Amino acid sequence: MTENQQFIIEGGYPLKGKIRLSGTKNAATKMLVASLLTDEEVILENCPDLGDVQITAELCQIVGGKIKREGNTLKIHTPKITNHRVKELSRKNRIPILALSPLLHRTGKAEVPILGGCKIGPRPVDFHLNALRQMGVEIKETESSYKAKTDGLKGYNIELPYPSVGATENIILAGVLAKEKTVISNAAVEPEIIDLIKMLQKMGAIIELGTNRKIYIEGVKKLYGTTHYILPDRNEAVSFAIMAIATNGDIFLEEAPQENLITFLNAIRRIGGEFKVEKNGIRFFRKGELKAIELETDTFPGFTTDWQQPTVVLLTQANGTSVIHETVYEDRFGYTEELRKMGADITIFTKCLGEKPCRFNEKNYPHSAVIKGPATLKGTKTEIYDLRAGCANVIAALIAKGESKISGIEHLDRGYENFEEKLLSLGAKVKRV
Repeated sequence: MTENQQFIIEGGYPLKGKIRLSGTKNAATKMLVASLLTDEEVILENCPDLGDVQITAELCQIVGGKIKREGNTLKIHTPKITNHRVKELSRKNRIPILALSPLLHRTGKAEVPILGGCKIGPRPVDFHLNALRQMGVEIKETESSYKAKTDGLKGYNIELPYPSVGATENIILAGVLAKEKTVISNAAVEPEIIDLIKMLQKMGAIIELGTNRKIYIEGVKKLYGTTHYILPDRNEAVSFAIMAIATNGDIFLEEAPQENLITFLNAIRRIGGEFKVEKNGIRFFRKGELKAIELETDTFPGFTTDWQQPTVVLLTQANGTSVIHETVYEDRFGYTEELRKMGADITIFTKCLGEKPCRFNEKNYPHSAVIKGPATLKGTKTEIYDLRAGCANVIAALIAKGESKISGIEHLDRGYENFEEKLLSLGAKVKRV
């Protein structure tokens, strides 16, 4: 357990060396849930061993899954759903709602706990519930759970109001074994979703990727076991890439996927960072002074919201005034208060400081940031409020003068595998207490 533990970091040391990226937890967790769609064994290779994967494995075991881990290979076999009710888990996260579809396919009924996870604003599940209802599911919401039942899921033409990752995944899991065809319009197309589709196709699913964010699913009668290698974590890649540039270091990220980082790589080059794409990864380093930029987060292939927080820290070291417009989540700048304690000059606005059409326009959400730099950061006590913001705290501590004490590191253990060990291997002065 990491509860109440802290990182103590002495800043001012450039990070140098090589690390191998872990498999992405944003795919691993969904693939564990998808394994419940079959009564045969599913083998996940390159599967990270971290908090969110562990809690998803716990969910699978509650409903009848038998799980065995050997290093980075996780085997799961659910020959029979022995329990359609998941009343609670040892920790909250937002995965349980995705288990509705597999449980409904296998038993006709399901109950899962309400969502939890990072404190980055509300994550409404209306898109999930409305889609499942359109596909023939009766859902009752209680204070602590979602109860669902069906006589059989049926394909439907579903248009999402916003390309939600979770809702897209839920509809895919519902559609693969549904009667007739399902069409998702305005679907999310993140790399983790494509990797999930690839795994499901290997299991026997029929899924077509159309143009303009359309996904076509033809329901089949049965899915089978498979072996799948989980793609490297692009969010971990961004975190360590920014550490390299922010500390004026030099880090090679083995298996860093250029095709999933194109928007980030362009932003880094505009800021004044540099990279070199090699056969088996990408090297990140700095050339000269850092420059202020303007950017907006967006759904993939845009600049991903999970990259926003570490980028803000980098921009505190850039010359000039930078602007970031967050268009994915309405309240994801809370962590900047911790950066201001360290000396960062960051102002948050409720106005849309960008050009993209934004769902939060004139709704009084704090979703734009102005960062003035370069700022001299000083070590102090800070607290982590969510996973990616936690990485921002760490990067700030690595470049700050003096010692920083960071609490709430259990958030980091949810999403970064062997985080402390990787930092130490790169020369960071960090210890867990």
